[in-house]
Amino acid sequence: MHPIYKFSLHRLTGLVLALIAVGAVAQPVYRQVDKNGKVTFTDQAPSASTAPASASQGSPGMPANAGLPYELRQVVQRYPVTLYTGEECGPCSMARTLLITRGIPFDERTVKSNAEIDALQRLSSQSSLPLLTIGSQQLKGFSDAEWSQYLDAAGYPKSNSLPPGYRNGLARPLVAQQAAPAPAAPTAPAAQPAPPSAPSSEPSPSNPAGIKF
Repeated sequence: MHPIYKFSLHRLTGLVLALIAVGAVAQPVYRQVDKNGKVTFTDQAPSASTAPASASQGSPGMPANAGLPYELRQVVQRYPVTLYTGEECGPCSMARTLLITRGIPFDERTVKSNAEIDALQRLSSQSSLPLLTIGSQQLKGFSDAEWSQYLDAAGYPKSNSLPPGYRNGLARPLVAQQAAPAPAAPTAPAAQPAPPSAPSSEPSPSNPAGIKF
């Protein structure tokens, strides 16, 4: 084989191998997060079933905390936060602002009726508001420093790490409102039996004399 031809063949072979290597390096890599928050990398394009969960709450058939980061979701499951509030309650508004500003997912229960005040009394042995529960821990009366200390101890992040568009659920009454029973439909008066017809006094083949019985 001619030396120049042999040298060109070697260069061509090297070029082909280099192009193959570049193609392998340029192959896209996809980052996927499963429903448990586990991150994996793969060269397979994500399918519809692996699409990230929506960050907003209240989607039908979806858990309320499905859109939270994995670490935060674990804390919420271990130590759920519930805020009990009332109407025209300044400390309740400050408590709500603290939780929202810090990015704490929480449920809010309102206390308005006498039945709800009684339920709050059974829950906390008092009727003052606001009341915050972190897991089984109860914090009575708003205190920014104390509440922050307990939230830190539970493992909640000190700054807002909620995904964009995340919204807490709407406030709900502490005692579920029961629908008033529908008024009963008026019943039709019972049909009165027809009065017995007076015996005929006219003569007939069976009573030729027309006698009344």
